[in-house]
Amino acid sequence: MSKEEQNESIGLAGLLREGTHFEGKLSFEGSLRLGGVFKGEIFTRDILIIDETAQVEANIEAKEVICAGKVKGNIYAEKKVRIKAPGKFKGTVTTENLSIDDGVIFEGASYMPENVI
Repeated sequence: MSKEEQNESIGLAGLLREGTHFEGKLSFEGSLRLGGVFKGEIFTRDILIIDETAQVEANIEAKEVICAGKVKGNIYAEKKVRIKAPGKFKGTVTTENLSIDDGVIFEGASYMPENVI
C-alpha cells in the first residue's frame, strides 16, 4: 500500500511534510501526518502521525498518536500511543494503551490510567 493509499485509509486531513517548519499552537479536526519541524502545542480529537523525518518539541493532546520521529514533550492521548522504531521520545506519556517497538529510545515516564478523559 502506497503512502497516499495509507493516508486515504485513515482519513488524513492534513500533511506537514519534511522541510516544513511550524511554531505555535496547532489545532485540527481529522488526522494529520507531520514530517517536518514543529515547536509548540498540538491539539486534536483525532489521530496525529509523526513521521521518521519529524522533529517535534511540543505538548500534544490527541485521541491517538503514532510516532516514528523525534519528540520532546508530553503526550496526552485518549486511546493510545504507539512509538515505532526509529523513534526517539523524551517526556511523559499519559494514555490507556502504550506500545513501544524494539529499537525505540524512550526517556521519561508513562502513566496509564483506566480512563484518560
